[in-house]
Amino acid sequence: MADESNKVVAEIRDSFGKGAARKIRAKGLIPAVIYGHGTDPVHVTVPAHQVGLLLRKANAILDLDIDGTSQLTLVKDVQKDPVLQIIEHLDLIIVRRGEKVTVEVPVHVEGEPFSGTIAVLDIPTIKLEVEATHIPERIVIDVTDAEEGTQYHAKDFALPSGAVLAEDEDLLILNVVVPAAARADEEEEAAAAEAAEEAAEVAAAEESAE
Repeated sequence: MADESNKVVAEIRDSFGKGAARKIRAKGLIPAVIYGHGTDPVHVTVPAHQVGLLLRKANAILDLDIDGTSQLTLVKDVQKDPVLQIIEHLDLIIVRRGEKVTVEVPVHVEGEPFSGTIAVLDIPTIKLEVEATHIPERIVIDVTDAEEGTQYHAKDFALPSGAVLAEDEDLLILNVVVPAAARADEEEEAAAAEAAEEAAEVAAAEESAE
C-alpha cells in the first residue's frame, strides 16, 4: 500500500547510454523509466539507498514526486549487475488508486509438517489480480502436521479481501515429502532387514536338512 514511507523524490533526466548511467549511479541515484496508461515514457532518476530499502518488499509501490507532481508507480522490473548486485535500472509502471493489477506475490510457509517430512515449494510465488495500492506482501500457507504426500494447489490458499486468483486453480504450489536422504536410509534399513530375514531362513533350512 502506498503511504508516506513510499514517497520518493524523482528528477527528470535527459542523459542516456551506459556512460551516462554510470555517472548517475556514481551520484547515488538509479536511472528509471516510467510508462503506462498510454503515456509517453518519462525518464527519471531516484535515490538509490532509499529505493533499495523499499525494494526489499516485492511489488513495491513508489509515490514519486516529480517536480511537485505526485505519480503513483509499481516497480515492474529491477535490473541488477549480476556480480555486484547493484541496481542498474528500474522499470516503473503508472498505477492509479482503485486500479487492479496482476502481480506475483511471494508464498510464505508457516508451521512444521509431520515429523520426518519437509515442505517443498515447487513455485515460490502465486499470481493474483489485486488493487494496486493493496498488494499483499505475501500469501501464507500453514503446513502444521501435514503428512507425506499432502499437496497444496493455488486454489488452497486463503486470499486477502479483494484479491482474485490469476493462476490455474489446480497449479501445484507446494508438496510435503520425505527428504531423499531419509528415504534412502529407510530403504537401506529395509533391505538390510530383508537380507537378515533371508539369511535366517537359509540357516533354518540348512539346520533342518541336517
